[in-house]
Amino acid sequence: MERLAKGDFTREELYQLEYTPIVLEEIKILAKNLLEIQERLKEVRRMIEGQVPQDHVLLTISGVGKLAAGIVGDVKRFPKPESFVAYCGLDPVVERSGRAVISRGISKRGNKYLRSLFYFLAMRSYSRNPTLLKFYETHKDRLKGRKLYVALARKLARVVWSVWYNNRPYEPK
Repeated sequence: MERLAKGDFTREELYQLEYTPIVLEEIKILAKNLLEIQERLKEVRRMIEGQVPQDHVLLTISGVGKLAAGIVGDVKRFPKPESFVAYCGLDPVVERSGRAVISRGISKRGNKYLRSLFYFLAMRSYSRNPTLLKFYETHKDRLKGRKLYVALARKLARVVWSVWYNNRPYEPK
């Protein structure tokens, strides 16, 4: 059972196992629990999406749907885009000692769900968003892999803050 929990079995090995009635019952219970969790997740998504009006300004940004707009919450509580970016955990950690300034990546102190949301939105939609595409083209030689996508996520978070805070539809530059 411990090997099964760790995922040490290949699919073929799982099919060849002979399950005792107790193990089969446990598998049924776990499968039922999984289905219940999936249903609860669908319900939460419907609730979040239901709170976002059809004409919400964030929906004018390519890649941002009702679920993403609902998760962001009200940005009016953040007076500057930097504070919203920090709340998302996408702000850089900078260490200073004398004249030396060292960047240590992102702080990760903020909302991990928003951080993940912006990371995956940036990864998925930068090619369809002119502002993000220009940013990508400008920085792709200097930044590689995850660092580039984190920078895109930070840029997208600033765009989201600006669109919502100013209550104006997104106009790519």
